[in-house]
Amino acid sequence: MRLSRGGQSPFKTRKIGKKECVLGTDPRRVAAILAGLDEMYPNANCELKHANPFQLLVSTILSAQCTDVRVNQVTESLYKKYPKPEAFAYATPSQLEQEIRPTGFFRNKTKSVIGASKAIVEEFKGQVPRTMKEILTLPGVARKTANVVLGTAYGVAVGVVVDTHVIRLSRRLDLSRKGEPPKIEQDLMAVIPQNKWIEVSHQLIWHGRRVCVARKPRCVDCNLEPVCYSVDKTMSTHPDSPCLPESYLK
Repeated sequence: MRLSRGGQSPFKTRKIGKKECVLGTDPRRVAAILAGLDEMYPNANCELKHANPFQLLVSTILSAQCTDVRVNQVTESLYKKYPKPEAFAYATPSQLEQEIRPTGFFRNKTKSVIGASKAIVEEFKGQVPRTMKEILTLPGVARKTANVVLGTAYGVAVGVVVDTHVIRLSRRLDLSRKGEPPKIEQDLMAVIPQNKWIEVSHQLIWHGRRVCVARKPRCVDCNLEPVCYSVDKTMSTHPDSPCLPESYLK
């Protein structure tokens, strides 16, 4: 969605210096961002390959500080050798460490995968929990992993996935100014409708990987550019400003 310029703006504003600026979390500005993401990524989904909720859980644990591409390369053979939670639960740690070594932090990840698998087998009858309260009891599982699994595998919207891409985009789009993932998640949940939490998680991650990259974001290819006033922008169609001028939207 390309936002038009000129005319009277319905957006809430505040003064910064002598300029009238649109508030970052104004509901209509947020709606414009969500519409732009829908246009760019109507079919965004989780890029971790998995055949069931348990595989998604393991892949998400392995994805910490690692690309989805690398995780998918490792799990292609891993899930053939370890097809069920029981196989991981009672795996030989030293052997599993070497098999997941390419994903990095392999010792900690081995402990998490084996620990989570044992808990699933021994406490949850071999099934990945379907509630936030229960899934957070699994070793190595925090809210990011929990939101990925609950949202993607079960369609349960209890939060927003906050990874490195979502952290970066939340700041650039002025949807949150917090530094800690739990606080950023709460800010996003407060301004994004719950029925969009699952979808927007994937969309923000896709946008962060494809367009709004960490270094030299490709603003020229971004249809959110008209509502973005990040200092990281590599190009701008509106005047230099610490915020988006009120007169720029209608």
